[in-house]
Amino acid sequence: MQNMLTLISNVFRLGNASKNVGAQAVSELLIGLSKYVDLTAPPAPATPRQPPLPPGTRMVVSARSFADFTPQASFPIKKCDLHRLEEGPSDEALLTREQGLQYYRTMQTVRRMELKADQLYKQKIIRGFCHLYDGQEACAMGIEAGINPTDHLITAYRAHGYTFTRGVAVREILAELTGRRGGVAKGKGGSMHMYAKNFYGGNGIVGAQVPLGAGVALACQYQGNNQVCVTLYGDGAANQGQIFESFNMAALWKLPCIFICENNKFGMGTSVERSSASTDYYKRGDYIPGLKVDGMDVLCVREAIRFAADYCRAGKGPIVMELETYRYHGHSMSDPGVSYRTREEIQEVRTKNDPISMLKERMLSNNMSSVEELKEIDLEIRKVIEDAAQYAISDPEPSLDELCNHIYARDPPMEVRGTNPWVKLKSVS
Repeated sequence: MQNMLTLISNVFRLGNASKNVGAQAVSELLIGLSKYVDLTAPPAPATPRQPPLPPGTRMVVSARSFADFTPQASFPIKKCDLHRLEEGPSDEALLTREQGLQYYRTMQTVRRMELKADQLYKQKIIRGFCHLYDGQEACAMGIEAGINPTDHLITAYRAHGYTFTRGVAVREILAELTGRRGGVAKGKGGSMHMYAKNFYGGNGIVGAQVPLGAGVALACQYQGNNQVCVTLYGDGAANQGQIFESFNMAALWKLPCIFICENNKFGMGTSVERSSASTDYYKRGDYIPGLKVDGMDVLCVREAIRFAADYCRAGKGPIVMELETYRYHGHSMSDPGVSYRTREEIQEVRTKNDPISMLKERMLSNNMSSVEELKEIDLEIRKVIEDAAQYAISDPEPSLDELCNHIYARDPPMEVRGTNPWVKLKSVS
């Protein structure tokens, strides 16, 4: 090898010499290289050129194909506590790869959407009431995975996550938060009043949605359509008298209603221990069977909801469920959330019991996805959120002419009195 390097050096040193000397040096160099390289071997085939990617396309390099992933796996889940039930949901859940990716994408989208809402609120682009849902994503996703799209759902004012899982696009949710014409309620509902097909809000009065949910369940029973109504409320509303009145009527008439208390440990800034003599919310129905479920595990929630929906569809009447969960933000954007609990407590839940991290770890540890694939999903979600935020900022506000529209669903245009008898506004359905 040393001799070959000497010959190469001589060729460059003799570059300005005569042609004969240069030719002789090159000949000696080739003879020397022939000891190390087979100069008679055929050339390697040329690698075909790949067509250029379209502009804006990202190339994701993965060491594995879809065929390498595990198509499905079973996972042990926390057993539910039971009230007036001989048996409850299974303590094992089957998850397919497609379901896992769908759940991950949905929960991550809700998380990113709520963080973007937080940012827009702090920039004073979103004003008024705003109650964020980050931390509780497994509840919304698990419920939606356990019922049918034709089933019904009504909740309180922490409604952004359910609005998304019920089928409303992120851009319509954020535009509603910013009060724009393209919002899901035409910019007139805001954070607490969003609606969709078979989704009845978003209700601002504490506990008032519970008797409404019982009424929707009564309609399902009356129409005989084998549908159920999921009626949600928080631990802060659990002591409302109207809830117990709804329990009583639903039990008397055996309504297909799943009453769900989302227990996120605090009603505004008051812990459940300070507000409730009994914190076993799943037993509050007394004569109604109940379940206590790990609300931070999307698979636990899904299996419990499937069990409850089957129970209601069988004509056995209502069921009460408590989802133990946790919100990362304060009660609303006006609440920093750290005057009645410590930052360390919040961080511990994020570290040990985060619903998205739990699902991600299950999928990765069972070869149902890859880090690269989940990162690509995260990038896609971030783009969707950013595009939706730009739309929510740039979309025009509704005009004054639209103020009184949609008072009634199917009436001809009508006049509505304004702030005094001389101001007349028009309502168009």
